[in-house]
Parts: sequence; C-alpha cells; structure tokens
Amino acid sequence: MNKTPVVTVIGSINMDLTVTTKKIPNKGETILGESFSTLPGGKGANQAVAAARLGAKVNLIGALGDDAFGTSLLDTLKIEGINTHGISIEKDVSTGIATILVSDNDNRIIVTPGANYHVSPALVERYKELIMHSDVVLLQLEIPLETVEYTTHLCKENHIPVVINPAPYQKLPRNVVDMTTYLTPNELEVEEMKNDYRLDAIKEKVIITKGSAGVNFYKDGAEDVVPAFQVDVEDTTGAGDTFNGAFATRIALGSSIEEAIQFANAAAALSVTKFGAQGGMPTAQQVENFLQERSI
Repeated sequence: MNKTPVVTVIGSINMDLTVTTKKIPNKGETILGESFSTLPGGKGANQAVAAARLGAKVNLIGALGDDAFGTSLLDTLKIEGINTHGISIEKDVSTGIATILVSDNDNRIIVTPGANYHVSPALVERYKELIMHSDVVLLQLEIPLETVEYTTHLCKENHIPVVINPAPYQKLPRNVVDMTTYLTPNELEVEEMKNDYRLDAIKEKVIITKGSAGVNFYKDGAEDVVPAFQVDVEDTTGAGDTFNGAFATRIALGSSIEEAIQFANAAAALSVTKFGAQGGMPTAQQVENFLQERSI
C-alpha cells in the first residue's frame, strides 16, 4: 500500500487536566493526589494525532478558545503534522477541558466542552473542500449532534465513508446511523445503543471495542472476534481514540475490516503502555514491529 490515506477528523480539542491518585474519593471526601499534569486531548484531536502518527494525511476541523490552552494545543497539532486550517479560534470562549482521574490503571473523565460546541454545520460547510478530498471522515460526539448529522449527509452525497465513534454516548438520529459506514462503540456504549436501535438491522456496521476482551464485529452475517494483545498497562486514557484513528487510517488505505481491526488493536495496545492520551500513541513502524514480534 503506497498511497497516503487522507483522513478528515471533525471533533473536539481539549486540554486534559489529569490527576493520578491511589483511590477515587467518595462523595464528600477529600484525598491527596499523587501527581497533576496538563496534556493535550479531546477525542477529535486524539484521533487526529493517532491517524497522523500512523501515516495518514490528517485534516482537523474543530474550535479552540482564544486563550493560553488554545494557543498551546494549536502548536501541538501543528508539530504532529496535522492540517489545522479547519480550526476556528473563538473569541470570549474557553478552550474545552477534560478533567481526568487516573487510579488503579483505569480512568474517570468529566468533559467541559467550551469552544467545541462552536463546531457548527456552518464551520463544516466553510471547510467542506477538505472533506471532498478525504478517503474517510472520522467523527465523535463531543461536538453538537446537528454537526454530526450535517457531516454525514455531506459525506453520503459525495460517497465518502464515515466512521462515527459514538462517545460520549448520545442517541443518533436514525438517518445518521443509516448513512454511517462504521460505528465504533465500546462495550458500555453498545449496551445503550441496544435501547435505541435494533442492532440486528445494523450489526454489520457496528465494531465493538471491548478492551482486553478484544473487538467484536459481524461480516457476512457471522459474528467474529479479534483478540486483544496482552501488554503491561500504564494508562488506558486514549486507547479508544488510538483504535479509532488507526482503524480509520487503515480503512482509508483500503484494508479489509479484519486487517483494519488487527492493526488498530495493536496500536491501542501500544498506547496503554505509556502515560497520557496522546503520549503513548505509536507510529506505523512501531505497530508493524509489534505485529511482527507477535507473529501476526
């Protein structure tokens, strides 16, 4: 595969405020944390970084506040080689923030959207030429649902595959589900989806990520499981975003769904061996080396 895949990500850009602690406090309880860090994040930015490190040409359409966090995040995205021309700087609006508690190799996250709620259909329309030249468009749900719906319509009309990572979970309009090529819920999100849709009717577009239990998907009516790789876990933050960026990149390259999932599984496994959402995201060569070591 010699072509360079073009992936356009439309989504959130956050600064992650991360606290590590030995335990999660109970209601009304104050405890001492172990460390604090500010790290670039947001599902849109994370997935864009993952795809860029894995060899895709990446466009990111999003919004930042006119503040110090916004300036820092924009610089970070440029360093990663991501095309940032589709990022709007919003006056008198804060950059999105994610407050993350990390304890016992797991995490709990509160997202404050800020400028991410200014990622509007009008913003997508302004930069639709980026979409027109894309092999895949990748979306998540930390931006307004009306923007997700507008984008899927635009992509459907122009025969561009769409991957939606339905996180944090919200019910998508049925027409959005129908127009989407792949949905990538985790095992908690798919349980919520069961309340909103007949999954049997859409099962061949649903890719279920289940952490250490691997990935479930359907092909030609039959269910299949791609096992996860067992690694020493440092921090699970960003593993799902790494999977989605990797999966979209491989689909853009023309890989089969099995190949795309296998590659994305390996990328996600490598990502959890280091700290931070973007800190552990691997390069394509690192993933290939990992797969060779595991004889895949």
